[in-house]
Amino acid sequence: MRIGVLGGEARDLVNFRGHLISEMARAGHEVYGIAPGGTAEIQASLAALGATYVPITLDRTGLNPLRDLASLVRLRNLFRHLRLEALLAYEVKAVAFGTLAARQAGVRQRFAMITGRGTTLQGTPSGLRERAVRRLVKAFYRRALRQCRGVLFQNEDDLAFFRNEGMLPEGHPWRIVNGSGVDLDHYVQSPLPLGSVTFLFVGRLLRDKGLNEYVQACRILSGRHLGARFQILGPLDSNPNAIKAGQVEAWTREGIVEYLGETGDVRPALAAAHVLVLPSYGEGTPRSVLEAMSMGRAVVTTDAPGCRATVRDGGNGFLVPVRNSDALAEAMAKLAKDRGLIARFGAEGRRIAEETYDVRRVTADILAFMELAPIHP
Repeated sequence: MRIGVLGGEARDLVNFRGHLISEMARAGHEVYGIAPGGTAEIQASLAALGATYVPITLDRTGLNPLRDLASLVRLRNLFRHLRLEALLAYEVKAVAFGTLAARQAGVRQRFAMITGRGTTLQGTPSGLRERAVRRLVKAFYRRALRQCRGVLFQNEDDLAFFRNEGMLPEGHPWRIVNGSGVDLDHYVQSPLPLGSVTFLFVGRLLRDKGLNEYVQACRILSGRHLGARFQILGPLDSNPNAIKAGQVEAWTREGIVEYLGETGDVRPALAAAHVLVLPSYGEGTPRSVLEAMSMGRAVVTTDAPGCRATVRDGGNGFLVPVRNSDALAEAMAKLAKDRGLIARFGAEGRRIAEETYDVRRVTADILAFMELAPIHP
């Protein structure tokens, strides 16, 4: 088959969908990775996976009707040109416009993957504009998912939310998969480093990732003179919800956190850290947590959709309330004072990663769903 995998950022095609794409190609399908923001390196990486990179223009976060209509038309024409027979779309805009464009282009098998609710559907909207945007996004999803032969979710919370909000049609085929999985042979368990206990945040620099709460927790712990280090690793982002570069510079000048910039390989930073901290307001399944677990690192994250599924509180890490810097600081303090607990949590995290999140199992589950759809719950 001629299959398109459509997302909001080209680098995610390799980082999050690479194993899936390679298995599609290995099965004899002709695979196209379709997303904006590609580079020669990404093109080469996809070629090594057996796929072809196709660049597009798609505004991930804006709500300009003319631009969105133009995106829809371009996608429809592209799908016709590629003669696609199947499409897997993930992220809001890709799902909203990709599935509709695929239907108009005659793509027979259309699937969506919900990788989290995103900023708009997280929490309770506070103002008129936020409520209007939320209604619009829900309408996009409602229309788009009706065009799909099946919908993949990454956690029970998001499935329940989409059902309760009427975005998933009654009786529509769905399946829950364990995120994007993690390559256990790539993210190998590594010994804990010597020196100061190091806490590391990994992810895009967004407020919804809980970065403000993380920095405040680091301030609290710095005042207790525990001798710990606090680091941030990840790219700046164009999302309206993003932390600005000036704010990051102010944090580093304050001397509380170290900003490590961004990288194509998080393993050295994880190997040099003791604990992964992700105080997110909600995820699909947080990839940074899976990578940290696979490498044998303790995790502190929130009791929020997606996050709570990865951590067994007191087993491989701690769960704390969302938007609560004090509770976050207390959980981090327990680990800063107990390296034995860090080691036990890390070993249990690796065991859970092997048991539940092996990328080979996750990919097999996704491919089985796509090949057998429609499947009823």
